[in-house]
Amino acid sequence: MASQKQDDPKMVVAQSAELLKKPTLLQSTILGGTSAIFAVNFTHPIELVKTRIQVSSSGLLETCSMALRNEGILSFWKGIAFAYGREGSYTAIRLGAYTPVRDAIGAGDPNAPWYLKFLAGALTGGVGSVAGNPFDVLKTLAQTNKEKSLPLATLVGQMYQNQGIAGFYRGVGVNVIRACVLNATKMGVYDISKGYVVKTTGWERKDPRTAFFSSFVAGFFMTTTVAPFDRIRTKIMNQPVDSKQYNGMVDCLTKTIRDEGVLSLWRGFVPIWARFAPMATIQLLTIEALYGNFGFKSI
Repeated sequence: MASQKQDDPKMVVAQSAELLKKPTLLQSTILGGTSAIFAVNFTHPIELVKTRIQVSSSGLLETCSMALRNEGILSFWKGIAFAYGREGSYTAIRLGAYTPVRDAIGAGDPNAPWYLKFLAGALTGGVGSVAGNPFDVLKTLAQTNKEKSLPLATLVGQMYQNQGIAGFYRGVGVNVIRACVLNATKMGVYDISKGYVVKTTGWERKDPRTAFFSSFVAGFFMTTTVAPFDRIRTKIMNQPVDSKQYNGMVDCLTKTIRDEGVLSLWRGFVPIWARFAPMATIQLLTIEALYGNFGFKSI
């Protein structure tokens, strides 16, 4: 009887999971950034299409065909240099720092209260968004530019000359709110979904199938909660470098609802989901794989 209990596969799995070490904040942040930079190579074209839809009245097919016809296939990767900077700062913190922060506030147990997991996501998302805001602004301007791509130094120089350091932090208020909502939803739903998937299927938390299904669910809920903030952020960041059309988040929100209606806040929902779902899946599968390769416990 004792031998059967000792050889129970579930007990062996649980014991082996306990032996895995937890990554430090720095280690996890570096792995998070690596995962994000890898993933953005695949999702950047969808991000470009989504951004252009949000700042225009064009639809999905029209936006794609115009970009392809007028600018060529490589135009879908416009602003990729700024995207690397964004992922290496913003996403490195919101994705990589989540697990250490979650554990630090006592939410590391699978049965910990859901609101603590959401809090950990909101904290890391908010901090990360401040670090990545300059790259966000420049990436948005580069993606919406339908002319010849401007060199990185030229775009940075124009922004600094016309608006100073503050120009790189325009939209930071709505960006922080967006990041808190996004990461709380993404990491909270992902973390909770893993628990349900494990209970339902018997798979391990580190199983790629568990990560895949959980991240797909997280991607849908991310899109639903974040779309309005994403639209307002994009409009604020897309203002010309030499002028100001909105006096902050509330002004932009008010004008958008007045001129385009409430439902316009969800404009670009399909491409946002088309980006978030694979982005979340690739990022989370990659960081889980890196955790495993370095001998760390899964999220």
